[in-house]
This record gives sequence, structure tokens and C-alpha cells, in this order.
Amino acid sequence: MPLTLAQAGQLADQLLSELQNRTPMIERGVEYYKGKHPLRFASDSFRKHFAKQYAGFSDNWTQVVADSPVERLTVTGVKPSGETAADRELWGVWQRNGLDADSQLGFLGAGYGARSYVLVWGDPDDEETPEVTFEDARQAIVMYEPGSRRKRKAALKSWRDGSRVYCTLYLKDEVWKLERAVSAEPHKSAAMQSAEDLAHEFKLRDTGHAPNPQPNPMGVVPMVELPNRPLLAEEPISDVAGVIAMQDAINLLWSQLFTASDFASFPQRLILGAEAPKTPILDKNGQIIGEKPIDLAKFAVDRILWITDEKARAANWPAANLGAYTEVMEVAVGHIAAQTRTPPHYLVGRMANLSGDALVAAETGLVKKSQEKQLWFGVAIREVFKLIALARGEKGLGRALAGGQVLWQDAESRNQAQAADMLLKLKQVGFPFEWLALRFGLSPTEVADLIEMRQAEADMDPASLILGTRPRDGMNPDTGPGPDRGQAPDAEPADPVPTLAGAGL
Repeated sequence: MPLTLAQAGQLADQLLSELQNRTPMIERGVEYYKGKHPLRFASDSFRKHFAKQYAGFSDNWTQVVADSPVERLTVTGVKPSGETAADRELWGVWQRNGLDADSQLGFLGAGYGARSYVLVWGDPDDEETPEVTFEDARQAIVMYEPGSRRKRKAALKSWRDGSRVYCTLYLKDEVWKLERAVSAEPHKSAAMQSAEDLAHEFKLRDTGHAPNPQPNPMGVVPMVELPNRPLLAEEPISDVAGVIAMQDAINLLWSQLFTASDFASFPQRLILGAEAPKTPILDKNGQIIGEKPIDLAKFAVDRILWITDEKARAANWPAANLGAYTEVMEVAVGHIAAQTRTPPHYLVGRMANLSGDALVAAETGLVKKSQEKQLWFGVAIREVFKLIALARGEKGLGRALAGGQVLWQDAESRNQAQAADMLLKLKQVGFPFEWLALRFGLSPTEVADLIEMRQAEADMDPASLILGTRPRDGMNPDTGPGPDRGQAPDAEPADPVPTLAGAGL
């Protein structure tokens, strides 16, 4: 049943309120990712004297933790259910929307913000290429049906411009474009700001000749959530949430190390049993009329000290052991590596004569972590491709994509020579060339181009024609005859290529 304007505004208010509750956590993750860390765990006196001195300094490990799995998350295509090859048309839509790059931003946003979103909507100027955008979790939200983690009931995209907030509310059957005034006064708490905003009712945005609300021809909510490390009954977890406390401790250790370096990194010499040196005060006639303490900093510059007290003796304090700080920091960084499954050489940066097997073992945790993300993000990306098909009016393809497979680049880094040796052995066992090329790291599009190049090379080889070994159209040169991709399996085979006898030679 269609909503009224009041009902749509109330639903938008509810979703905006949830967005407001999530925003502080997300912004904290963003700030730590960018290296803006406050000086924490320090005593009040230390913070009082040194907080300004170390403002802006950070030894930023949260960025490395968030970036490391993203570099292993590259979508290479999608394969509908029942098909043996990736869909070229859908991959073209993905590329024309610039999602080769923007998908990395979306995966990264989910890493430090616990989730991100993808919005799919038709483009009236190009019916074949719907608009697909990754959305920040501070501006987008999905509402699910009660008791479900996948059936979407509504979605909202919101942004603020000056003293007005704009929202687009997506439902299964219609889309509302709303706006309302908000308080522009600064220095208000989030609760007070929200209370004042609720006093302003939503109004329909001016959409020109387009209807508002407008029907949703896709029949489903066109926004998908990408949860990071989801749980059954809890909110998704950010990759940097567990790193922040250790990051704060490391920054404090650095500030204490710098302070010790300023004040105690060299042996400190001192004089015991002597009065502080003083200098006489003379009048205009040269008579001593008093005395004043000597500026001890002058002795440090001149490197000369004159002492007349018979009981005076020299002593010294040893230099501070700065290595104690670095040892603790190395332990802390090691804890970050273990807890986040980030390879130690990503964080420490020291590699010396490591074998290939040692590197593989060191990166096993990160590979498994990336593969887990491929699994969870893959469910969402598969739904995105389904929405693309629906936006193009291809409902049958959308149904096939719902049970299809998202193709990813291999998350494991391999030595090229080792990879080639492994693939050669698999070929000898009987694996087809196309599968081996995909395993080597080529995208489905590159594999298709490569197969065409191999076919063209075979066609240009005169020896293959003379010897009767040139593959027919639709024949894999490695696995022998087989049906063409566009030919039914039970179709009549093509005419045989003439052999030496058949050609009468």
C-alpha cells in the first residue's frame, strides 16, 4: 500500500536517527585511518605539559591494517547460474561506472566503518548502463524486514547542504525525494540537534516534470549493504575497532620516548656539596653591594664551571635507556599483527633472506581474512549485479544472477615461476586452458581475448592446415572438439577440416 507524505517522512526520520547513532563510531574509524589520534593513557600532568608538543603526531598502524586486505579484493566478473562463462554485458556496466576503482573505496569504507552500501538506479540517458555507486555508511542505510538479515524493506540516502537536509527514500514500489530545514546553529549536542530537526516536517523536493514519489520499476529496494565481519545478532565490526586502543598506547610510548630523548638521552653531570655559583653586584664606583645567582645555562654553553667550595664533588646520572621504549612498541606492533592477521613484514618492514614458503606462511592469515571478505562481500556484489540486470529490464537474468557466482582475483600472492610450474602440472592432469588462465590471475575478459588470440594464431599457421590439425571453430585447441559457446550441445558438428587424403594431396 503506498505511503502518505507523513508516513514517508516518519520512516525517513527513523532511518536518519539510526544514521546519527552510527555516525560517531564511523567517524572515529575515519579519523584513526587518517592518522588523527589524540594523546591518550597519559597522566594529567604529562598531558598538560606535552599534549600540544605532540599534537598531530601519530605512528599510524590502523591505516596499514585497513588497507592490507583491500589490496586483495578485486572483482573480475560475475557468472550467472547455469552459465560456464562470465557475463560480458554486466561487466561492461561495472567498468563504465568506474567500479574497478570505486569498489576499492567501498571495501575500504566497510573496513574502517564496519559497513558500506551500493546503490543501483537506472539512467534515463542510457538504458543499457544503470548508475551504480558505492555509498558511505554515514549517508546511507538499509532497513530490513523483521527477523531477516537479507530481505530489504527500505533504504535511505541522505546528505546535508547548508541549512537543509535532503533524503531519497527507496521502497520496493516507489521512491520519495524529500527535504527539510535543519538548525544551522553551531555547538549543539547531537540529541538537541535531532530534537530540533524533528520539529521541521519533510516536504517533497522539486523534481521538475518527474513525478514525486515516482514508481520503482525494479520491484526491490535498490540499495545493498556490504557488512564487514558480520555477526548473527550484533552489528558488523570494523577492522580498526580492535586496533585503536593499542594504537593509542603506541603513540603514548612514542611521546614518552621523545620526552626522554629531550631530557635524559645523554649522561647528566651534577655538582654535589657546593653552593650555587653567584656573581657580585657592583655599584657605579665598583664597590660590591650584593650578589645574584649565575645563569647556569651559560655554563652549559661555555662548557666552563668555576667552583671554589672545598666540599664540592662531581657526579653524573646515566643516560636514559631509550631501547626499553622501542622494545615495548615492537611487542605492541606484534600484538596488532596477530590480532588483525596482518603479516608482520607489512608492519615491521624488515625482510631478510625469507624463503617463498616462509612468506606464504606469514601471509596465510591475511589470505584467509581476504577470502572471508570475498565470501561476505560476494553475497552483496552478486545482489548488486542482480539489481543491474533488473534496472536493464532483464528479470530472467536477474534471477539467474541471484544464484550465480562473483569472480575474484586470487587473494594469494604467488611467485610467477611457482605459479607457472603449478599450472603446468594441472594442465598435465587435464585441467582446461580457460580454467588455468583464470587461476593465473587473468580476468574473464582477458581470458576470452586470449582464447581468440590463440584461435587467430592457429588459423594463421599454414602447417596446421596442411597436417589437418587446425582446430575447427568452437574447438578448444587444448582439449579437443567440443560445442561452441553459442551452439547447443546436441547440434550437428561442423564439416571436418580437410586432411591430406581428403584434399587429394
